[in-house]
This record gives sequence, structure tokens and C-alpha cells, in this order.
Amino acid sequence: MKSDIIYLKLEQNSQVSHKKVLLEDVAEIFTADNTLQKEVGKLVLYTFQQEKEQKLVFSAMKVIALLQKQRPELQVVNIGETDFIVEFKDTPKPSKLIEVCKAVLVSLIIFFGAGFTIMTFNTDVSVGDVFSLFYKLVMGTEQTKGSIMEITYCIGIAIGILGFYNHFSARNERDDPTPLHLEMRNYEQEMNNAMIKNASREGKEIS
Repeated sequence: MKSDIIYLKLEQNSQVSHKKVLLEDVAEIFTADNTLQKEVGKLVLYTFQQEKEQKLVFSAMKVIALLQKQRPELQVVNIGETDFIVEFKDTPKPSKLIEVCKAVLVSLIIFFGAGFTIMTFNTDVSVGDVFSLFYKLVMGTEQTKGSIMEITYCIGIAIGILGFYNHFSARNERDDPTPLHLEMRNYEQEMNNAMIKNASREGKEIS
């Protein structure tokens, strides 16, 4: 009997909005036989029973066992994750107005939070006293009001932040992720790894 080779690339985290989780929802599938590839992709991996949102951890062994049960002649090669998360989230997409309001609210929180952080930092390290001392050393007199140093310092902070995040100009926008993107991806990956390890230790992994 001829043995067909099928390659799977399981994603670490997949989100579905329907209760029946198909294999094509959680993995990229490749095989030389297009008909077989479509047939395998439609196999039901799991069916969520509850209406509420759920996150479950699966082992790649469940996928391999499912394929071997349906097609014993298959040779399965997994080039993706050995453990993965499937999230059931049957929630309607929020309206455009709500998304805009959320974006504005988050932007305001970040703006005022960053401003407060910068002010407290300047107070902690006594930036004002440093400027006053520097002014006296250069000009020979006490500083009685704001000088060009405060202005250039504020402009320098703004330019530094824009340069650091690297995506402030549509003309010069780069494809590399910003530090904020990196932190978000690191947090997501660490959270997924923690869920997978906890499920494995507690015996809640579906295999």
C-alpha cells in the first residue's frame, strides 16, 4: 500500500468562532495530493460544548492520532508546534465607533501617563537644578526664567520618542516591528507558553 506523506505546521495559538474546530483552522497542511489535502483539512479536531469563551490546550499527538485513525496509510510530519492552544470566541465584531472610542481612550491614557512619568523622572534626577547650574556656569548669573535649554530638552524628548518608535512618518515607514510590537508579541508568547505548561502539569492537555 502506498504511503502518502502529509506535512503539518501547527500554530501555537488559533482562534475560532465556530464550535466545530477543523484541522485547517489550527494548521497549515501540505501534501502532493490536493484532494487529500482538502479532505484532511475538513477533519473535525474538537467540538466545543459550551457557549462561553474557552481556551484549550492540545497536543500534536491528538492530530496525528486523528489522521492515523482516518487514513492509516498516512505518514504525518509535523514541522510546527508540539503543543498548541485553540481559543473559542463567539463574539460579534464591535462597531467602528466603539473601536475608535477605545483607540482614543488608550491614546489619552498613554499620552498623560507618559507625560506624568517624564515629569516624575525629571523631578527625581533634578533636571531643573542641573539646567540652572549649567546656566550659571555659562552665563555667570542666576537663571530667573526658562531658557533655551528647557525648550530644546522638550523638543529632544519628542524627537527621541519618534525616532525610537520608528513609525512616525508614512513616507519612511519601515517593515520592522516597533518596540511596542515586540513587547506585545513577547507577552503573548510567554502567556501561551505558561498556559501550555500549566495544562501539561495539571493533566488538562487534550491528547
